[in-house]
Amino acid sequence: MTAPALALKASKGGLRQRIRPLIPYLLLAPGILWLLVFFVVPAIQMFLMSVSSGSLDEGFKVTFSTRAYERALTRFGPQFSNSLLFAGLATAATFLIGFPVAYTIAFRGGRYKNFLLFLVIAPFFTSFLIRTISWKVLLGDEGPVLGPLKDAHLIPQAVSVTGTAFAVVAGITYNFLPFMVLPLYVALEKIDPKLIEAANDLYASRWQAFRRVTFPLALPGVFAGSILTFIPALGDFINAELLGNPKTQMIGNVIQSRFIEANDYPTAAALSFILMLGILFAVTVYGRALGTEQLTG
Repeated sequence: MTAPALALKASKGGLRQRIRPLIPYLLLAPGILWLLVFFVVPAIQMFLMSVSSGSLDEGFKVTFSTRAYERALTRFGPQFSNSLLFAGLATAATFLIGFPVAYTIAFRGGRYKNFLLFLVIAPFFTSFLIRTISWKVLLGDEGPVLGPLKDAHLIPQAVSVTGTAFAVVAGITYNFLPFMVLPLYVALEKIDPKLIEAANDLYASRWQAFRRVTFPLALPGVFAGSILTFIPALGDFINAELLGNPKTQMIGNVIQSRFIEANDYPTAAALSFILMLGILFAVTVYGRALGTEQLTG
């Protein structure tokens, strides 16, 4: 090989060595750009709007006023409480329902695993709004659930489920159940059955093997499923609007009405910013409690 060829080969090798450390950042660039454009920039604009004054007719000006935050924290306490309560109950309900489903698919599904997973995600092929309206029909006073029971005189005619907190939590649980099942299934699917067999060989009962082997190894799925369920449930407003009543309104309903009906953009932005910070705080505390380093290790 001639000297120029050797020099060209060396220069190409040096170029590869310089580019190689940049490859991870180049791969991350599209995602980072997406977050900057559709999350960071809107979050900054939302914060600036929350400290603005004015009206939709006169225009809003950034005055760094805290009146919007004062209104948000003093006038909408019940809606914040409803959001935390309903989202927490729905997350717990999806876990209690979803864990046995994911466990059965992972360990007992056999050749039907793909079909069972399809059944889990099948509701996603229907609009979120249509699913909620269908839930309203099912829980209606003359629907297929209460109607036959009332006709058989098993429950009083005055019993109603729609327009209650139970209906709101039930709707949220139904709509977000797949978000809990899928991460749990992925975590359970990764567990080596030989570990459970080893626990049984060491004279552990089924409950002891589950408590000391299966469930700890499934914690990454529990963490991911809880986050994926709790966060959208906390900001949901469709279920509370269609299945609840004025006393069961969530903070998402207030934000929607402030933006669309009252044109009170500063208060709506302040509520949104408070909700976002609250979610970040809750996720951080939850991650610390479970130990995110071990979960992601």
